[in-house]
Amino acid sequence: MSHHLDTPDAARSGQLYLNDLFVFDGERGTVFVMDVNSSVTGADIKRGFHAEARYEFKVHFNGGELEELTYRLAFGEPDGQGRQTLTLHALTAAEARDDAATGTLLVEGRTGEMIEGNYLRVWAGRIADPFYVDLGLVATVNDAFKNGAELDRSAWQPENAKNTLAGKTVESIVLEISRDEPLLPDGLQIGVWCRTMLATDAGGWRQINRAGHPMMWPIFWPTDTDFSDPANVRHPCDDLRADGEEIASAVARVVAANGTAPDPKAYGWSVAREVYPDVLSYQVGTPANYGFVTRNGRAMADNAPEVMFSMVLNTGISSGLGTDVAAGARADVFPYVVPA
Repeated sequence: MSHHLDTPDAARSGQLYLNDLFVFDGERGTVFVMDVNSSVTGADIKRGFHAEARYEFKVHFNGGELEELTYRLAFGEPDGQGRQTLTLHALTAAEARDDAATGTLLVEGRTGEMIEGNYLRVWAGRIADPFYVDLGLVATVNDAFKNGAELDRSAWQPENAKNTLAGKTVESIVLEISRDEPLLPDGLQIGVWCRTMLATDAGGWRQINRAGHPMMWPIFWPTDTDFSDPANVRHPCDDLRADGEEIASAVARVVAANGTAPDPKAYGWSVAREVYPDVLSYQVGTPANYGFVTRNGRAMADNAPEVMFSMVLNTGISSGLGTDVAAGARADVFPYVVPA
C-alpha cells in the first residue's frame, strides 16, 4: 500500500506502517520483501522494528479466499548497537488464520545478519529505500481523484521528475523460500499480502496495517492521516463487498471527468475487481512483473506508480523516472536490498 506519505501516526509509529510488499523469484526460490518505517516521516524516526509487534506474510493457494500459509516474524528490544533478536515461525492450514496459534519455529537470529534454515534464508534491517516516485506527481493525481476532476497536466511535468525518496531509508524484512520447499513448488499460483499486528492490553492481537497492491493508500485514501480507515484492519476476503462501491465510484468520477472511458461506471467496477481483494498474485518460479499488461508478483525495479496511476485514470501516465533511478538500492544477490 506504499505508506510513504507523511502522516502523524506514521511519524509516531512508523515501525507499524507498511511501505511496500514485493514478491519475486530469487536465486534459490520465492522472495517475500516487506518494508516499513520510512525515514520520509522525519529525521527523528525510531529505528528498528517494534518489539511488541508481529510482522506477517500471508499466502493464499490457487485463488483461495483464505490464507493457507503464514510466515510470522517477531523482534526483541534493540541492544546497545541497535541490533534486535528475530524469530520466524510458520503456520499452515487453519493455524495460518489463527492469531492465537503459535506455529512452528523455523529460525532464530539477529537483525543485520543472514539467517539460514531448512528451505529458507531471512534477513532484516535498515536499507536504502528501493521505491521511487516524484511526490509532485502523486499530489497531481490526488487532486484529480479527490475532486473527480480533469487531471491538471500543467501542475507537474515528467521531464522535471525527481525521485523524492532518494536517500531515504526503510526497515526491511527479506524472506527467501527455497524451490525445494514442498509448500511452494514451481507453478503454484499464490496470493500474497502482509500485515503488522500489535499486542493488546487484553492479551490478544490487533491488526494495524496491511499491504497487497502498491499505491493503494496514496491513491484512494491520501487523507487517512490517522489510519482509521476500515481497510487497515479487515481481511482481503471482505474487500470487494465492503469497499467495492467506493473504489468503483471514485474511479468512475475521475475517468468521466477526463473522458477516458465510454462507460465510466463499468470501468470503475473493472478497477475495483482488479485491486480487490488487495492481494498480490504470483506464479511461483516465474519472472515477476507488476506491469501494464501483466501483474505477476512485484519486482523491486517495477514502476508501480506509473502502472497504478495509468490504471485508475485509464490513460497513460508517465512517472518521468526510469528503473535506473533507484538502481543503487537494489542487488542481484541475497538479500536483494542494500543495507543502510
